[in-house]
Amino acid sequence: MTSHGTATHLREAERLALALSEALSGGDAQQAVELCQRLSGLSLPVSVTIGSQAYPHKPIRLKVGVEDAQSAKCIPVTVVVSVDMTIARLKDKISHDYGFHPALQRWVIGKRLARDQETLYSHGVRCSGDQAFLFILSAQAAHLTRHQQQLDEEQQRLDSIADSVHLIPRGLTEGPVEIKAARPKLEPAALLPPAKVPPRVPPKPKPGWSCSQCTYLNKPTRPGCEMCGGECPDGYQVPETYTPDQEETERLLQEQLATLQYHQAQQEERDMNFICLLETDDMQSLVLSMCEVECPICFCTVEPGEGATLRDCLHNFCRDCLRETILNSQEAEVSCPFMGEGYSCDSKLQDREIKSLLTEEQHQRFLDLRLSIAESRLENSFHCRTPNCPGWCIYEDEVDQFLCELCNQNNCILCKAIHRDMNCKEYQDDLQIRAQNDLAAQQTKKLLEDLVQGGMAMACPHCSVIVQKKDGCDWIRCLMCKTEICWVTKQARWGPQGQGDTSAGCRCRMNNQLCHPNCKNCH
Repeated sequence: MTSHGTATHLREAERLALALSEALSGGDAQQAVELCQRLSGLSLPVSVTIGSQAYPHKPIRLKVGVEDAQSAKCIPVTVVVSVDMTIARLKDKISHDYGFHPALQRWVIGKRLARDQETLYSHGVRCSGDQAFLFILSAQAAHLTRHQQQLDEEQQRLDSIADSVHLIPRGLTEGPVEIKAARPKLEPAALLPPAKVPPRVPPKPKPGWSCSQCTYLNKPTRPGCEMCGGECPDGYQVPETYTPDQEETERLLQEQLATLQYHQAQQEERDMNFICLLETDDMQSLVLSMCEVECPICFCTVEPGEGATLRDCLHNFCRDCLRETILNSQEAEVSCPFMGEGYSCDSKLQDREIKSLLTEEQHQRFLDLRLSIAESRLENSFHCRTPNCPGWCIYEDEVDQFLCELCNQNNCILCKAIHRDMNCKEYQDDLQIRAQNDLAAQQTKKLLEDLVQGGMAMACPHCSVIVQKKDGCDWIRCLMCKTEICWVTKQARWGPQGQGDTSAGCRCRMNNQLCHPNCKNCH
């Protein structure tokens, strides 16, 4: 297409664009549709913008903080703008006033990276005093060459000249919507020949991480963006060769000191709370009820400070009911007496609570009852045979004697008796003789016979003394004649020749056979 044909199309497009603007401003939808169809037939670029009357007309003073990767501090600048100004126009203004190319500018408004087609109004800028942040990239980071900068400046001059001679009737531009036919830009190569740029050494890249929100380059040790508070990228590692400067070193030391002080304060608070807990625990064995409650046992109203609150379950009772519960208990541990519909509390009263509720005499009887219950429920317990002596013990398999510390009498656990100056055989022989006239001897003899018949004792196959297996394996040894005995077969382990003689023994493991089906193969 010739230049004359292009100019004709542009004039026709501008005429249609102005007519479309007037139709849109007047609300004539049908006319606007027809004009849009005719414009699309020209296949020319067209831009649509909101007219200035849709925004407040009063200029405002925008506070801008300017910083680059080399700056130590943010520089405050005030820029006079209008709220309908786009970010692209704002960049052009900064480029014209301060010489920073638009490609080098990154605007952050309201913690959001602004785009060229957006307006200040869309970012919440309304009045003087509103703030924005401008970060200036390096030419290398923006991939901007000196030649490209010269071409862009020349293009701007051409656009300004074209705008000054391109007149539009005033009546058509005062509406809320303005539509213009866009002028095609000339190719950069048609403006100026490529300039010879002297080679230069690129600057060494500055260490750090770039914020994903505002693109600010933060120091490697920063935990968050210094400008907008954004988070450090996941997986970022501080380079091993990085050495913090003096300012960063001081900041890190202050953070470490603040962290140390925080942990120390927390530890001191925990220690103080623990001390207070111990003091409260020591001073108050029984927790008194703090408010008026109804005892769930006697249903009486208990005044504040008169009842007791159990530590484990926090149930409240009057102290008389708790005392009677303890005195009537037949268990070593006293359960909480609270019972509801389908529920009974399984918590236990603590020893200090029991002691606080009972008198000294009642508490001693309760402790004696505990010992008696424990003795009766233990398998390997033995009570001292001295009459009225409360002493008892828990014996192990290899123990046969019990020296009572209360009465200082030596008890034979095997014979279930005290036989001073006699061994077990002499005592059992003497017991057979005395059993004819002595009731106590008869009872002791009956006890030994019951043990034998019940399988808890046996007569030694060699010397006939009563021996007992208290625990452990099926191999035992007679205390008197030292004969090794098989507890399962009730026979001697070995024959007359001693260990290894299986001629008259239990013959266990002969031909890989056990001596008895109940043998545990441990002898």
